[in-house]
Amino acid sequence: MRYIGCKDSLINTIQNLFETKHLNRDGLTLFDAFCGTGSVAYNFKNLFNLVLNDNLHFATTFASGRIFASRCNFSALGFNPFEYFNRNDNQETGFFSKNYAPKNSGRMYFSDWNAGRIDYFRHQIQAWYDSNNINYEEYCYLLSALMESVSHVANVAGVYGAFLKTWDPRAIKKIVFIPPAEANLLSFFDNTHNVRVINGNVEDVIESVNCDILYLDPPYTKNSYSVQYHILETLILNDNPTLKGVTGARHYENISNDWSKPNKVEVQFDKVLAKTQASHIVFSYSSDGLMSKEYILYAMKRYCLEDSVSCDEVSYKRYKNYKTEDKQGHKEYLFYGQKKPIAQVRYYCPLNYMGGKSPIIDFIKPNLTEKRKFVDLLGGGFNVGINTDGFEQVIYNDINFAVANIIKMFRNADTSTLLTFIGKTIKKYNLEKSNKDAYLKIREDYNRKYRDTELGFWYLFVVILYGFQQQLRFNSNYEFNNPVGESGFSDSIKEKIVSFSRRIKELNVIFEIGDYQKIDHLIDADTLVYADPPYIITLGSYNDGKRGFKGWNSDEEERLLTYLDILVNRGCKVVISNVLEYKGLRNTQLFHWIENHNVVIQQTTFRGRNETLIISL
Repeated sequence: MRYIGCKDSLINTIQNLFETKHLNRDGLTLFDAFCGTGSVAYNFKNLFNLVLNDNLHFATTFASGRIFASRCNFSALGFNPFEYFNRNDNQETGFFSKNYAPKNSGRMYFSDWNAGRIDYFRHQIQAWYDSNNINYEEYCYLLSALMESVSHVANVAGVYGAFLKTWDPRAIKKIVFIPPAEANLLSFFDNTHNVRVINGNVEDVIESVNCDILYLDPPYTKNSYSVQYHILETLILNDNPTLKGVTGARHYENISNDWSKPNKVEVQFDKVLAKTQASHIVFSYSSDGLMSKEYILYAMKRYCLEDSVSCDEVSYKRYKNYKTEDKQGHKEYLFYGQKKPIAQVRYYCPLNYMGGKSPIIDFIKPNLTEKRKFVDLLGGGFNVGINTDGFEQVIYNDINFAVANIIKMFRNADTSTLLTFIGKTIKKYNLEKSNKDAYLKIREDYNRKYRDTELGFWYLFVVILYGFQQQLRFNSNYEFNNPVGESGFSDSIKEKIVSFSRRIKELNVIFEIGDYQKIDHLIDADTLVYADPPYIITLGSYNDGKRGFKGWNSDEEERLLTYLDILVNRGCKVVISNVLEYKGLRNTQLFHWIENHNVVIQQTTFRGRNETLIISL
């Protein structure tokens, strides 16, 4: 059967990858999450237990039917159904005759003769199954054979989205009931393992599937499989749906086409990588796909052991129809990664906020335990709070309303909508790295037109991306005044937006904006308070008070330490990030605080200085 994206031609490449990664071990479970016609699952049916999934029923039916073929002997039926069908000329006037043939509908998907035969085949197969003359495996096999037979006489250009306006010579031939190409009765040794069939959107079922290997082969382009193959879906469901339009397409419910939509596909890909139970992930994609190779690698490296991630490139003939032309240099990508334990996955803020702790999260995180509530007292880019686990509630606070509202934006905004906005805004202003005129134009529009609007912080985030070192800097009137920079929007930032946004939506986060002492009423004895103030003895530019917000000095340092005294006495666990000594300078205030408290001190070297973690006991 002709099928877009069929992997028959890449089976050897996939087989070699499995062998190279030592995955060809008997008894593992392979989850073929977008099984399509089942080429990959069929190849491994004698090695792995299989879980087949597709959100289209015709796909899982065809895939399972060809896998079950060698186990079908039709003993209860008592005769060979292929010989039976091809010896008679029986017809029925059923759904296909009424809706997909010219006599009754004007639609030219099938000749009237063939449509009548298809109705007869479908009705007879169902009758045999309903009367227990064939079992489930035989039922699936015969339905897969019916789809194979239909594909040889359909008056279409490869897919079923629309019919041709003149008869293709193959379409006027009489239909013959034939098995799928490689599936002949009792023609080969069968050692098929367990086969489980699911019909769902992979992003909805991914968490529930226990498997060792996840194989992903999603749609690559905007073509919707539910539209392209609506005829086969109706054939298998046999549900006589209400049709629409000239093409007679069916209405779909609960079918996600997000994998065929720009910016939505990245969101679903991230979720599947994050939530799968598989230890190994194998991902087929195309150089013509909606997601870039670079984005996929960033996402794979977030959820897989970085040294394990690989990408093989295979030259491949691209699917063409009468509207498309083949592209030179088209490649198929085959990605592999060994999944990290969930506890090792880290998330990083898309905002390049100075002083962010992303490089030393692994140093900090083991100490963030024991309490029910987590408070990020001076939250900044939220790189610490986003990586917490096991807290019933997370409270983010920062006095800088700009950074706080951007972090909040990632939680509240629909991620694909935000990505679309960013892309359209970049295109609207012709933003590029170091393009000063374009940058000054959007910066001016933000300050004068957008700052106080509902999407003000969306625009601000785009402006920040193209500013100097992507810093937040305002004048005394809170007008953004950072000069143009040499950075911009990238696949790396896009991946951070997607993963950070998904994770922050999962957490129970409360956002507060203002001085930390104003949230004192939210902090009780069962709270871990993390404090990451500006480092008073370093050269952080946010210490100077010239960025539109109050700077940090010895008075502010003392005020914070005094407040932390109160929290320790309240029974809170307090964790402080800071630097005790730097280039001959000592933070004497912090040394004095440590001397008067029962604390543990941990240090790690980063960028030539000893980052210090102070944990109250």
